[in-house]
Amino acid sequence: MFLTISTSGTPENPATDLGFLLHKHPGKAQRFSTSYGTAHVLYPEATEERCTAALLLEVDPVALVRRGKGKGRGGAPDAALAQYVNDRPYAASSLLAVALSAVFSSAMRGVCKARPERAGQPLPLRIEVPALPARGGAELVHKLFEPLGWTATVTRIPLDEQFPEWGDSRYVRLVLEVPDGKLTLGEALRHLYVLLPVLDDAKHYWVSPDEVDKLLRAGEGWLADHPEQKVITSRYLSRRWSLTREAMERLELVRLADADDTDIDDLDNAVDEESDTEEKPVPLAVLRREAILAALTAAGAGRVLDLGCGQGQLVQALLKDTRFTEIAGVDVSMRALTIASRRLKLDRMGERQAGRVKLFQGSLAYTDKRLKGYDAAVLSEVIEHLDEERLPALEYAVFGSARPRTVLVTTPNVEYNVRWETLPAGHVRHGDHRFEWTREEFRGWARQVAERHGYDVDFVPVGDDDPEVGPPTQMAVFTQSDKTDMSGKSGKSVANDKNVKEVRAA
Repeated sequence: MFLTISTSGTPENPATDLGFLLHKHPGKAQRFSTSYGTAHVLYPEATEERCTAALLLEVDPVALVRRGKGKGRGGAPDAALAQYVNDRPYAASSLLAVALSAVFSSAMRGVCKARPERAGQPLPLRIEVPALPARGGAELVHKLFEPLGWTATVTRIPLDEQFPEWGDSRYVRLVLEVPDGKLTLGEALRHLYVLLPVLDDAKHYWVSPDEVDKLLRAGEGWLADHPEQKVITSRYLSRRWSLTREAMERLELVRLADADDTDIDDLDNAVDEESDTEEKPVPLAVLRREAILAALTAAGAGRVLDLGCGQGQLVQALLKDTRFTEIAGVDVSMRALTIASRRLKLDRMGERQAGRVKLFQGSLAYTDKRLKGYDAAVLSEVIEHLDEERLPALEYAVFGSARPRTVLVTTPNVEYNVRWETLPAGHVRHGDHRFEWTREEFRGWARQVAERHGYDVDFVPVGDDDPEVGPPTQMAVFTQSDKTDMSGKSGKSVANDKNVKEVRAA
């Protein structure tokens, strides 16, 4: 992928000052290593009247797959071939934006020790991007750049020049110009850094919360008042609504502070952090772990199984309490177990502490002798991720084969979903949930399981117990019945076995 930056000059202010501003000498070609390939900076022309700097980024497609956030372009779950056959080496994207930030970092900040007076001066600029994905077409390109002072010339690129009847592709050739010098070089680079991935509407890396800070730094002075602020913010943050909301709130503070000619800290002072006594709501995940720990403590459990342990949050909480002498985390996903191992810092854990915990891969759809002999087992937010027809297999593996003295099962209460403002009607809380039960459905299932395997069962609300729709999470506490014999069978099961034997004998 390729980008050029050109400027014109006079004998008093030669165009070759562009080399000082970019911190790259016009007399030589330079190369820089990036995470996904090699960036080259060279100057096709460098005279007093006109100077052009070119950034050429050679993308290593194998590095992109190995270090990227997922399959396909931009992390989309495309077919495996799309990992290697895509437009990433040829079309401007977040890859080029990151290269701009890395190679021209000082210029982007407006820093130039050699020509400090020039760094803050507007320049006549011409920027050309030969191939740019434009999801939204030429109209969106104009809406994004022209409010910033650019004159944008957008040329659609056909799918195939030899077959014009196929129509245009989603790529355009973009030329941006500010002939009268309204923008500094730093402002121009910050515009590109934000808007290139916005037009592509994809990023080659995982968007974490610190991306909000990056966006606000690059958008300082222009994004708060941009008419397409919402589109820019949402696309730049990969449509993560929580991050987008945070960014929009902070941008509104910036706009209000500018309007009142005051400092943001002075404006955002409605809450005195030192004297504020309002309690923040405790996250449901924390309430769930607290309820589980309380139930395990009440049961006197020392050896605990976390079935479907995921990334190890509950295992980590159990390790903090010395009453739990042995903790085993089980999950079918090796990736989840790897993350759990990193979370727990198993490789740096002391020998005594490490002796209390183990992680291993296993499927709850099959019996496993490694699950036997534990005091308690926890199925926290697990059953709803299975198809209902597979629940009998899980039931037998846990209650029929492993048979811990206590079993805790938590699952969402679908009745409470109407209280989630951001959850559309008829939707489950997570895309992987195969079902979500009402309180009556969950209790009916739990009582049948208890009866079949010789357990008593009680039900505990987790979270705010709404008088109309109940708690957000429901928990069943299974305890082996006193009627269960030494072989682990209830009286009813023993009677059934006896009947079977009598029938066979007859």
